[in-house]
Parts: sequence; C-alpha cells; structure tokens
Amino acid sequence: MRFLKRILSLLFITAIALTPFAFCEDGATAASNQVAINSMWTLIAAFLVFFMQAGFALVESGFTRAKNACNIMMKNLMDFSIGSIVYFVIGFAIMFGTSKFGFFGIPGSIDPSMSDGLFPYTFWMFQAVFAATAATIVSGAMAERTKFGSYLIYSIVISAIIYPIVGHWTWGGGWLSAKGFIDFAGSTVVHSVGGWAALAGAIILGPRIGKYNKDGSSNAILGHNIPLAALGVFILWFGWFGFNPGSTVAGTDMSIARIAVTTNLAAAGGAISAMFIVWIKYGKPDISMTLNGALAGLVGITAGCANVSPTSAIIIGLIAGAIVVVSVEFIDKVLRIDDPVGAVSVHGVCGAWGTLAVGLFAQESFGGTKGLFFGGGLDQFIVQLTGVFSVFAWTFIGALVLFVIIKKLFGLRVTNEEQLKGLDIEEHGMEAYSGFQIFTTE
Repeated sequence: MRFLKRILSLLFITAIALTPFAFCEDGATAASNQVAINSMWTLIAAFLVFFMQAGFALVESGFTRAKNACNIMMKNLMDFSIGSIVYFVIGFAIMFGTSKFGFFGIPGSIDPSMSDGLFPYTFWMFQAVFAATAATIVSGAMAERTKFGSYLIYSIVISAIIYPIVGHWTWGGGWLSAKGFIDFAGSTVVHSVGGWAALAGAIILGPRIGKYNKDGSSNAILGHNIPLAALGVFILWFGWFGFNPGSTVAGTDMSIARIAVTTNLAAAGGAISAMFIVWIKYGKPDISMTLNGALAGLVGITAGCANVSPTSAIIIGLIAGAIVVVSVEFIDKVLRIDDPVGAVSVHGVCGAWGTLAVGLFAQESFGGTKGLFFGGGLDQFIVQLTGVFSVFAWTFIGALVLFVIIKKLFGLRVTNEEQLKGLDIEEHGMEAYSGFQIFTTE
C-alpha cells in the first residue's frame, strides 16, 4: 500500500510539472489555450445541464402515479432527442442568426461573434441543453392525460420557434438585449418560457379525472414515489452548478465561484422558506412542497446569479420559497388548473420573480448594474418588467394557439378509459413496475 501511494504521488507530481509544457506545444498560443480552457469548462457545464433531464424525469414521475411513469420518462427522453435535432436544424439559427428587427435571427446567417472565445460546436452544445430544459418543463404540468404523439408535436415547435425567438430577444442580440435586460442564465428565457407554455397546455388540456369536485373543491392526487422525486431535486440542484456558473462560458472567469455560491444559497433559502410556511400552515413540514421550494430558489436566482451578492441571493431564495407555496395553492384551488408537479409555479412564477429581483438587488460591484435597493432607481426594474411581460405574452399566447391547433387536428387528451388504466399500458404497451403489487393489511 505504501509503495502504491508513492507511485501515485510521483505520477501526480510529474503531471503537475509537465502541465506548462502541455500548453506550450508547437502552434499553441495564449489565445488558443484560453479557447481550450473556456471550451472545456463550457462543455463540462453543458454535460451537467444535460444531466438535469434525469432530474426532471425523476421529479415528474415521482410526483405522479406509478401507472404513468414510463410515459413521463418517454416524454423527457424525446424532449431532448427531438429537441436536439430540431434546434440543430432551425432553432439555433433563429436564436443566434443575424437579427431581423431585433425579433428573430435569420437562418443561414449565424453571427460568429456569439461564440467568441469558444469552439463553435461547444457553444451550440451548451445552448442545446438549455433549449431542452425549456421544453421538458411542460411535461410535468401536462402529465397523466396527454396523448404522446400530440406532445411530440409541441416539443418540436417549442424547440424550433417559441424558445429560440425569446432567446434571440435576450441572448442573440435582440431588442430586449438592446434595452439592457438582464437574465444571466435564464430565469425568464428558459424557465418562464417552459412555465408559461405549461400553463397554456394545462388550461387547454383540462384537469385529470377526479381532481376537482362539483363544488369546486380540489382533491390531492398523490405521487407514487417521493424518494424518487427527492433524488430528482438533488440531481437538478447538482446540475444547476453547470446551468448558472456555466453561463460564464469562460473557464478563466473567476466569478464562477461566486455564482455557484449565490446559486446554492438561494436554493437553500427556498427550501427552508417553503418548509416553514407549510409547517406553520398545516402543522407538518411537507416534503413535496419543500422540494419545490428548493427548485423555486434555484429558478429565482438564475437571472441574477452573477449580479447579486450572496446575502441578496438568500433573500431572493427565501421569497421564492414563499411565492411557490402561495402560487401552487392559488393555481390549484382558485384558478382550478391541474398542474401535477407545480411546474407553472416553480418555473413560470418564480422565474418571473427572479427576473424582477435583478432590478431590485443588482449591485454595481457584481456585474456593473445597480438595482433599486442599491441606488439604481427604477430604470433597471422597468426593463426587467418589460422583459417578463413580453416573454409571457409571446410564450403563453403562442403556446395557447399551438395547443388549440393540436387539439383540433390530432386531439390532445387521452380518453377517460385510457387515463384510468394508465398511459404506460395504453400509450407504450408496458408497465414501469411490472409484477410488483402493494398489499395492505386492514
């Protein structure tokens, strides 16, 4: 064992000693080395964001019933698979092509400056996993009653048009970017787009059988595997360290560590806030709402993670955790919109909050912009508000029209018999837990 330790130590010392030579090979320059470092960091971040697809799949399947778990997995798989190809063929060009009136990019005219400091394929890969995240958010809100084929049509359109146009407005040199709108990693561009599309889909689709009574009261339809959902949240939390810090797209940017800190603190604040609110309100620290509180904090800090202090991040997360509790209950019990996993509240509502929070908490020493609470006045807040409402209008109306068209042409909702039997058997011809039975002794 001592001999093995010596060998490993020698190898480590040798690797460190040779590192400068690795960066000084023939043809290598300081600039090319920086491109290599930036590209490597951005690809690692992209891989972390890709892993978030697993997190979404576990959260959504855990919060829904066992008879629909295969269907949830298939939708998440196809969101990334179909989305990757569609975004490669058209979505990326609309998002980063030469701007037309500041509203969309022209296909075939990619602005090369967008990937400055990176290999172009690296930049595409990083953007593609973000596009897939926006698309897959909708899956949970439309769970347990949506036709699989019809869902695939939605997945194509959001990856090709709806998401890329919003992305162009903000990250592709469009009109919101020109106004100074700040959404560093996508509270609005990614999460609210998914959340508002989810809202439109849930409205057109209607509630699950048994969700609401004739008197308007709401029935809880419990998820089948909360540990699975909890694991999904931990995976999402982990992946967010690629989502937010990775948006620097620069491995030499020392703000990466601070962005990781603000991301983590906001998530913790959201979980704590949601837990105590439901604990006080209902007498029990409900885990499902606490899990959504953590996600709410993550979504809330995504826009301003590079522009706010760690202390402000905690406040943003605490408020996001409170907002998600109120929003979930309002959407369920007042609006009577069935959202099985709380996707609209977590991603749409808390994404809007996080975007507005930039206009309140941004500090000049963290990104060069001052929010209202740090002497900046209302200017930045108004710009943020403009972005939130414009993205809501485009996404919600566009998705609403899309789902109405799908409903008319192909049908959107499975039959009552299929819903009662479960989408796994009816849509995919299999069960997630074949052969397993639950026995009770009463």
